[in-house]
Amino acid sequence: MDLNLLVALDALLHEQSVTRAAEQLQTSPAAMSRTLGRIRRVLHDPILVRAGQGMVMTPFAAAMRDGVHSVIEQSRTLLSRGAAFDPASLSRTFTLQTSDLLIDALTPGLLAATGNDAPGVTLRFASEAVEDTRALRDGLIDVELGVLKHLDPETRTAPLASLRLVGAVRSEHPLARDRVTPQRFGAAEHISVSRRGHARGPVDERLAELGIQRRVAVVLPSHTAALLLARETDLVCLTTESAARRLGLHTFEVPLDLPTLEVGMAWHPRNDADAAHQWLRARIRDTVADLASDGGAIL
Repeated sequence: MDLNLLVALDALLHEQSVTRAAEQLQTSPAAMSRTLGRIRRVLHDPILVRAGQGMVMTPFAAAMRDGVHSVIEQSRTLLSRGAAFDPASLSRTFTLQTSDLLIDALTPGLLAATGNDAPGVTLRFASEAVEDTRALRDGLIDVELGVLKHLDPETRTAPLASLRLVGAVRSEHPLARDRVTPQRFGAAEHISVSRRGHARGPVDERLAELGIQRRVAVVLPSHTAALLLARETDLVCLTTESAARRLGLHTFEVPLDLPTLEVGMAWHPRNDADAAHQWLRARIRDTVADLASDGGAIL
């Protein structure tokens, strides 16, 4: 059965008039008369029959009138946007994926922002193992945050901040005294942070241009582990000013022309028009903006 016929049937049973049903559906009486003919053939019942100047329902039509109208109303409810979005009534878990460095920086402010507006929301942070996978496309995560690479073509993105890394050492480290030159920086022993276990990167490329080679003593998959190790040893760690400050580490400008890291967020287009997802993305933007205005904790 053509389900569009249900809309016409509902109008015909309500109006009990081909002309008035046609006006309700903004069509012509002739077209509505043809539709009534199709309904009669499908249901094997006259549905409406002439009674003087008007029309009356058959017993079969009268019995189904309320049911047909209920189906139409349920369909309209199902396909409508419903009431205005209210974060206070939202009960939902959002899964985000980012590095532990950004988790440390963003989570306190993001929890405060979401907790005030939507106490029923839970934030779940996925492992970095899902980075550069189909997790967004497959719906395993809602938002990816960080330096965005290897995204699917349909993925939506928005810039958030430019991340500047600094050198971090314990306060007793030799680099905590006097100006840090490329030579002094390269002569120190370093921690490399790489989920894939890479020991070399842009730092080594810039040092090589100056004829300097640094020694990477350890490769760690976690920024947090690197910071804790730098606090207990004479190893150098690259991190953000705010992350180093929270652990009481001394920071210095890296004496190299390193590119800034452009941090953004990515989401799948299935969530573009979802009011709850739009609300979450706005809270993320607000949190990053607040961090930047509080003395450059991220920037």
